[in-house]
Amino acid sequence: MEDLSLSTLIWLRMVRFVQNSNQMSNTHLHRFDLTIAQFEMLSHIRAYEPVTQSDLAKGLTVSGGGVSRMVSRLERDGLISREQDWKTKFISLTDTGRRQLDKAYPAQLEFQSALFDEALDEDEKKLLHALMKKLYNHSVQRRGEEEKP
Repeated sequence: MEDLSLSTLIWLRMVRFVQNSNQMSNTHLHRFDLTIAQFEMLSHIRAYEPVTQSDLAKGLTVSGGGVSRMVSRLERDGLISREQDWKTKFISLTDTGRRQLDKAYPAQLEFQSALFDEALDEDEKKLLHALMKKLYNHSVQRRGEEEKP
């Protein structure tokens, strides 16, 4: 195997961690009849409702087509509703969606927090948080620069 830079190894480890965490979350959220993608979408809708489909795609960094398919499914399952206001459709949680998310949300936060609490001490968590925040902010800045015409 070729020699990989430390930066590449870090990126690969982060990708593997996120994939593993998402797989574990899908198993955990199954008891709430949700996938991690649905959970994230419902959480985003709750935080910003009413939200447009395009804002939802930007906030979740998902393609417009991917959001459209998931929105249709969540609407069919009675978890969200869409309301047309002239040319714009606004998405909100239904009462059923809110109840389902209210049950799943604390359990999911506890589940994910345990991954860090069991492996890292407080100083390590603070350092990891600071480093991830720095990387995230840099990636947002780079993305903004790349999207400029």
